[in-house]
Amino acid sequence: MISRLLLSVVVLALASCSGGLGGTLPPQKWGEHIVQVEVRPPVPRQGMNEFLVVVSDERRRPVSDLIVSLRADDAQKWRQAIQDGRTGVYRRAIQVDDPANQTLQVHLKRRSGEEVVLYFPIAAALERAGGG
Repeated sequence: MISRLLLSVVVLALASCSGGLGGTLPPQKWGEHIVQVEVRPPVPRQGMNEFLVVVSDERRRPVSDLIVSLRADDAQKWRQAIQDGRTGVYRRAIQVDDPANQTLQVHLKRRSGEEVVLYFPIAAALERAGGG
């Protein structure tokens, strides 16, 4: 019991130090959908980085009927993300060569054919991770 309490205190202290925002990019909207991106590791680095795209509606219900693809610049091929059940979470690791200057491109496509590309500056995760 004490070890769980100690673990909880440590986790809360770490989260408060970083503002709890490290590894997240500012959310964007597409119609009624809210699109959030989390980066793993929390501080993006050169090499392979995993991106979790979380799509929900305005009432925070998961949106799980999309095809989501990612790339870090126009020269890369689109890489389809893997859907994590019906949770509205889509994940994919892609190559990042310059986290301070590249932009994550998120292609969302509905089964109806409607589609959009949203642009998330990867450097925003670097800025949000600083501060502890």
